[in-house]
Amino acid sequence: MAAQATAPAEAQDTNAHIDPAAQVADAGFVPVQTRSERPRSFEPDDFGVPNGREVNWKHTPVARVKPLFAAAEQNDGVTYEAVSGAEFVSTPLAAGTAPRGEFFVPEDVVSAIAWQGSSEGLHVRIPRETEVSEPVVIAITGQGAERRADAHIVIEAQEHSAATVVLRHSGSAQYAQNVEIIARAGSRLSVVTVQQWEDDAVHAASHQARVDADAQLKHFVVTFGGGVVRVNPNLELSGNGAEGRMYGLSYADAGQHFESQVYLHHKGAHTVGDVLYKGALQGESAHSVWIGDVLIGPDATATDSYEANRNLVLTEGARADSIPNLEIQTGDILGAGHASATGRFDDEQLFYLQARGITEEEARRLVVLGFLSDIVQRLGIPALEAELLVAVEVELAAVNA
Repeated sequence: MAAQATAPAEAQDTNAHIDPAAQVADAGFVPVQTRSERPRSFEPDDFGVPNGREVNWKHTPVARVKPLFAAAEQNDGVTYEAVSGAEFVSTPLAAGTAPRGEFFVPEDVVSAIAWQGSSEGLHVRIPRETEVSEPVVIAITGQGAERRADAHIVIEAQEHSAATVVLRHSGSAQYAQNVEIIARAGSRLSVVTVQQWEDDAVHAASHQARVDADAQLKHFVVTFGGGVVRVNPNLELSGNGAEGRMYGLSYADAGQHFESQVYLHHKGAHTVGDVLYKGALQGESAHSVWIGDVLIGPDATATDSYEANRNLVLTEGARADSIPNLEIQTGDILGAGHASATGRFDDEQLFYLQARGITEEEARRLVVLGFLSDIVQRLGIPALEAELLVAVEVELAAVNA
């Protein structure tokens, strides 16, 4: 307990706030170049209020996220319900109570505010050597577009356990959220966050996960609704033989901004990482942002890692920003790579289908479904997979109307 209580203070000491004005005045200042160099702190004042020029905010509509730069006064913007697996929801965790803060340290001001503002954190705990056959589903329901909420959620899979945990977001709110994920040695954990907010919702989340020796984590970000949804996952493969797979699926409509800044850190030896995010966009000012950072550390020998982002732009006026980055600090790896592609329909695919008597509209529908279903089928939750495919059909019907 003592170590947990002192962790925030230690982080504050090593991540002092840097005044932006002083940066400009200092001709020798070198800005943060990589994700691993970003400052971390539990204190919001150590970050200051973003102005949109910071490396981690320059692609975000800061004015629309501004409500999250201040703490929630009432903290009543969302409600929580264990739809299934309620027996795995443990006693709420106050700051400084293990395992809250065992791994998590905020990377930006919204995350630091969520840490300070959530007096009790939801704790989903899968006991040691327990295999949970059905998903543990937590419904997070917004109570109104003007209502604010801060949250810290801990998802912990103890040694040699296996489970799937689903966070389902709906309604509308201004929501700052931290999700701390711990996959202990030998565990197999899947975490799925689904955003099906109303169009006026603002949701900024920081997911930080640690995967211990011989453990496996699958992490999914699925976003179909919301005005601004920014979910930034950070996954550390800390133990030898750890495996992490990060998948994303989004469908942005007119006026929506969906963003993920993904960080995969290979720390242990013989680790395996796979990152694949896919998105479709339609409508004026539909915007998606994907920034993928992979760090293979000096001790991460025999690592195998790959990251990719694919975007399909369906109409004029939509925009996808995609930035993959790869940093390797050891020469002893099995393989590493990254890729990014953004474009419209593949004319050859459309021609192939139309040449076999399929109408152009139906051909476009089949191409989009095939493109996105690759991620859907990896979920391993049949009911959710069917629901998301229906959601894609609804979106396609709107663009063809």
